[in-house]
Amino acid sequence: MAAATADNKMPGNAGTKRRFKLWMMFIVLFMGWAAYTIFGQMQQKNATGIKLNAVQSQIDASVQETEALKRQVERLNDPEYIEQLATKEQGMVKKGVQQIFSD
Repeated sequence: MAAATADNKMPGNAGTKRRFKLWMMFIVLFMGWAAYTIFGQMQQKNATGIKLNAVQSQIDASVQETEALKRQVERLNDPEYIEQLATKEQGMVKKGVQQIFSD
């Protein structure tokens, strides 16, 4: 009777080991897939961060250029500045005023 009981436990034990091995294989494959996905996403994140920095620097440059153009527009509304530009760039002077040239 004892021998029969021992024989009955062997097949059940083998099935348990097989199920455990299959379960561990599933877990290992799942963890491998998860690690692969995480590393892929980290690389995408780094590439996206680099692109973001490039676009941000372009935006900053555009904002600085816009501010400079706004200041220039404000100065062009000033009659004294327009008079200075006309004198320097076009050589225009008011009547009775003699322009001095320096070499």
